[in-house]
Amino acid sequence: MHVAHLTLHDFRSYTDLDVVLEPGATAFIGRNGQGKTNLIEAIDYLSRLSSHRVASDAPLVRAGADQAIVRAAVVRDGRTAILEVELNPGRANRARINKSPLPRPRDLIGVMRTVVFAPDDLTLVKGDPSDRRKFLDDLLTLRTPRLAGVRSDYDRILRQRNSLLKTAGFARGESRETALSTLSVWDLQLASAGAQLLAARLKLVDDLRPYVGKAYEAVARGARRDDAEIDYKASFDIDGVDDLEEALLAELDRRRKDELDRGVSLVGPHRDELVLTLGNGDLRLPVKGYASHGESWSFALALRLASYDLLRSDGDDPILVLDDVFAELDTERRAQLADLVAGAEQVLVTAAVADDVPEALRGVRFLVADGEVTRDE
Repeated sequence: MHVAHLTLHDFRSYTDLDVVLEPGATAFIGRNGQGKTNLIEAIDYLSRLSSHRVASDAPLVRAGADQAIVRAAVVRDGRTAILEVELNPGRANRARINKSPLPRPRDLIGVMRTVVFAPDDLTLVKGDPSDRRKFLDDLLTLRTPRLAGVRSDYDRILRQRNSLLKTAGFARGESRETALSTLSVWDLQLASAGAQLLAARLKLVDDLRPYVGKAYEAVARGARRDDAEIDYKASFDIDGVDDLEEALLAELDRRRKDELDRGVSLVGPHRDELVLTLGNGDLRLPVKGYASHGESWSFALALRLASYDLLRSDGDDPILVLDDVFAELDTERRAQLADLVAGAEQVLVTAAVADDVPEALRGVRFLVADGEVTRDE
């Protein structure tokens, strides 16, 4: 799978842009602020319908424009499909495949798959649990696109339930009884969607675990395969649980008083954590707070590499994006990472300085400056 042609209209800094791309390695070279990352952000958006840089779509639309369009010709097994998203801030986005409208934009998720390495990946290790949950859920929806709907439903139910908890916490008498009765209905919905999401995450972590160890061994000097470990920690004890939905309902009931006192949902996948540890045998320590900067960066790279290898094992080569990551690495680690990914069907690299791009990834080169993207012959 690879992108053969990218077209942007009023996306970020680009009024209109057409770029012809090829399989193999492609590097976009230019000073910071010239629009290199905007290009690969657009490609990644077509994969996940979200940006790896910002939480909302509004910043993706060029200042002064009403909408943005991202379109790409994607070649898979010799056949070409045209994927298109129309971003409409404040209104519903629209998506098309081969000019045919899709019922919902999220139906585009997973048609093209990307894995993005970026400097912000360090937050996967050092950031909040929400960063690691997002990492899992983004990978989930790429592997199983229908889970995008489950994830969206869960977020909607959670917002409604939190609002009701605040109301019920302050209510008295008959109003309180009515609120509590309604809360029971939302409990059922939260448990249903939450159990699906929880089961999918647990399976994903099991599938991902061996790839993480292998990737960490490859990128960290002197590391062994069993040094890096990932585990899933739910918001309640699920050991030996046969029915996650029933267990989630029982825990919601047990924590009801605490939730009403605090006005927030305390149980469910939104409170779970992906636990990252380093060490061997009984001596294992959490990466966050204990690992050095080099170990943390190696673990972050390992998570992305593991994602790439897992998606490849599903049958398709994802498009690999390395967004200004080589500036963060020393010469040896640059070469290590480049050798690990050089065999991908398509690798897109951004760098401020051409010399930052390792020899193994010096394929086609584009110069990015003053809103222009020019192939360097």
